[in-house]
Amino acid sequence: MELFEYRTVGRSGLRVSPLTLGTMTFGDAGWGSDAETSKDVIARYLDAGGNVIDTANGYSEGRSEQIIGDYLASRPGLRDRVVISTKYARNMYSGDPNGGGGSRKAILEQVDASLRRLGVDYIDLYWQHCFDQHTPIEESLATLNDLVRDGKIRYIGLSNTPAWAVSRMATIAELRGWAPIVALQVEYSLVRRTVEGELFQAARELDLAVLPYSPLASGVLSGKYSRDNRAPEGSGRGPLAKAQLDGTNAFDVLDVLRKVAKRLDTSVAAVALAWVRQQAPVTSTLIGARSVTQLEANLESLQVTIPEDDLRELDQVSVPDLNYPYPWLASIAVPLTQSGTQIDGIGSASYRRAV
Repeated sequence: MELFEYRTVGRSGLRVSPLTLGTMTFGDAGWGSDAETSKDVIARYLDAGGNVIDTANGYSEGRSEQIIGDYLASRPGLRDRVVISTKYARNMYSGDPNGGGGSRKAILEQVDASLRRLGVDYIDLYWQHCFDQHTPIEESLATLNDLVRDGKIRYIGLSNTPAWAVSRMATIAELRGWAPIVALQVEYSLVRRTVEGELFQAARELDLAVLPYSPLASGVLSGKYSRDNRAPEGSGRGPLAKAQLDGTNAFDVLDVLRKVAKRLDTSVAAVALAWVRQQAPVTSTLIGARSVTQLEANLESLQVTIPEDDLRELDQVSVPDLNYPYPWLASIAVPLTQSGTQIDGIGSASYRRAV
């Protein structure tokens, strides 16, 4: 697969690369990358055929958006050829109860601030960064619909939102003839697979694109970590990685990843990224990079296609522990066969494989 083999986002006509450039590391030289390095990463990603840059108002307190805006300003004519994806809802002003969230007041302020930092007239894909339980869903949806009507945003997505709220928001928007929800951005990796229960089911039923973030589990699946080295030198996301290691079978997963990588003559990270890409609901996978070298390593995953036997082994070692009622449903499920592939129950990534 190549980076320019574009896919459509849900039921929309928006076309995106199979890998999206995530920019949470931009603007923080301590654990991420400085402005100039960040711009070099953008340039290499676009040169390789990528067309989606994902950021958020809260990344590095707005500096990520500013770096992207400066890069776009330095390349006349580029903006309309790139899909700019950013987010709202994180509180940007400490002590201000309206500094974040999904209220009309907060969304309108946040979108204008993002437009200023990015230096653009519109945002292609605008994400609810996290669900706001204090704001009526209808208020957020009506505001987003107004922003689409006014031309400030083109498409709407939801991130870090419970499946029941995703379903309700998508259904309300459809019934009222408002701008639709087209995509979900979710945490997903070989050590974080619980989204296969509720959220993947919602995405399939509502025809939503799925764009996973943290496919390497904050670096845990990069190949640097092992049973003997739980704190590798140079890891910029130590606390986040520790959270991914705690309470998971990450080292069992890494053992299998290393075997598969050796068989395929590639890296552990490339196999972990390829596994996410080969899951049926996935439209585009977010990859982060603190340097051009890291980006190149991630792009190599596009050249990896994991054979079915290896996919099955990876699926088995990382099988998620889903909440009720999925274990109960799986216990009574009638085995089915679809196009020669065993369908082995709700919550298994292998039942709808797309290579």
